[in-house]
Amino acid sequence: MSSYDHTQYQPFAFAPQKLYPSFTRTWPNREITRAPIWASVDLRDGNQSLIDPMTIEQKLTFFDTLLKCGFKEIEVGFPAAAQVEFDFMRRLIDENLIPDDVTVQVLVQAREHLIARTFESLEGCKQAVVHVYNSTSRVQRTKVFARSKDEIKQIAVEGAQLVKDYAARYPQTQWTYQYSPESFTQTEPDYAVEVCEAVCRVWQPETGQKVILNLPATVEATTPNVFADQVEYFCQNLASRKDVIISLHTHNDRGCAVAAAELGVMAGADRIEGTLFGNGERTGNMDIVTMALNLYSQGVDPELDFSRMGEIAQVVKACNNLPIHPRHPYVGELVFTAFSGSHQDAIKKSLEYDEREGSDHWDVAYLPIDPRDISRSYQDVVRINSQSGKGGVAYILKRDFGFDLPRWLQVDFSQVVQREAEDQARELSSDEILELFNRAFLSDSRIQINDYSAGKQGAQHTFSGEISLDDQTHAISGESNGPLSAFLAGIKSALGIDAQVVNFSEHALGQGSDAVAAAYLQLSVKGEVYSGIGTDTSTTYAMLKACTRALAKAI
Repeated sequence: MSSYDHTQYQPFAFAPQKLYPSFTRTWPNREITRAPIWASVDLRDGNQSLIDPMTIEQKLTFFDTLLKCGFKEIEVGFPAAAQVEFDFMRRLIDENLIPDDVTVQVLVQAREHLIARTFESLEGCKQAVVHVYNSTSRVQRTKVFARSKDEIKQIAVEGAQLVKDYAARYPQTQWTYQYSPESFTQTEPDYAVEVCEAVCRVWQPETGQKVILNLPATVEATTPNVFADQVEYFCQNLASRKDVIISLHTHNDRGCAVAAAELGVMAGADRIEGTLFGNGERTGNMDIVTMALNLYSQGVDPELDFSRMGEIAQVVKACNNLPIHPRHPYVGELVFTAFSGSHQDAIKKSLEYDEREGSDHWDVAYLPIDPRDISRSYQDVVRINSQSGKGGVAYILKRDFGFDLPRWLQVDFSQVVQREAEDQARELSSDEILELFNRAFLSDSRIQINDYSAGKQGAQHTFSGEISLDDQTHAISGESNGPLSAFLAGIKSALGIDAQVVNFSEHALGQGSDAVAAAYLQLSVKGEVYSGIGTDTSTTYAMLKACTRALAKAI
């Protein structure tokens, strides 16, 4: 197919394992045991990718949300790029909105007039990261800038010197210098090391100057394992490695930004740049929420607070004017929702097991973390449609209305619910499920008990009373080895209906002396099985009501 020709693309060219026979990867044997340094770039990288960039007021709201999440490093903008960016930086400083333990970061190209404007915006700031960059990739060198490797490296060196010179004019600020070889993933690994080491010779991190070297997957170009190889090669071959912080900034062009960042940390990186929920250019930035909660699910403290996830999501959606996908990991509306019957049953049984047996650790089928940890509730976990099974339906009834259905009744009722969901061709709400439940098992019966007394004579139980069947009154009298069987003996005598109890279960709906009892009954009449439920403050009367409802279906 000429319009869909894969041969126009070439395999990735810069895999260290292929380029350098002496390179030995060690990262696959490592685990992530602590959180990296997190740096939010929502207000810069995320903002510049929006159709309608944020206003200053929106940025202030977002900034406050990032502070509440616990971010200590926040890239707030590109002050030299637009007046609104400059004004936002000044407002943060002039109104003293930056906490003492938070460092703001700004981005600037390696050009003097832009660097000068950037430092002007930062005057009076207590501590700041100045992030300078230039592109080093082969395609940018050749096709965009038409510069040699030496010329591109010289741009980086001159930019680093300008940052150092301008920083010296503002000695009251504690400066951290950051350099990014833009398009690191598409840069020859040895050349990336060469350029970054040349920058380090200007900044001299070994003297105590704080330096961050940021390795961006500006365009995600290969699989995460190869990116990890690139990071490890860089760390192994950079002479200044022990004196600098290695940072990663991954994009999501191949859908692997989180995986690349995680493997990059295993490969030696110290710091991760990303955005909340992954907003960013093209397919997005690395999603800090996902990576942080991945660590959390493994028992590692993410050192960020996402316990108010609902509030965080609302702010981000409002400021970005973008939705969050319903299947977004951890945060999407449906991620803790099970429609499948087998999933629902497994969740229900896991939760009941842990409630019964107790557990020191979260271990529930299909739920990697407890939804309550991020302000979600079990209301989100099980929802009912035509794919749902008995466990999910039973879970809804117990969770929302207190009815703890025995398994045999779960089977009966799930068929009722499934038929309704198929007829409606949609999800059913809790109230709709309760209505079906009432209609199937708790609706007014053709048989009403008008009056009764139950007693015991020796080993025998007795029942006497009066019932109405289709507006006709019948006296009932019987005895047997239990109150229910005595009632059924009276029914057989008066109406000629021979009914046998197949299953019976009961429990309290609530607590206390005035709690209502729920009785579940299954009768066999002429080889057919019928179910009924009764509720009342009297356990005996609840049982009798369940029996009359089951009998009414048999007549």
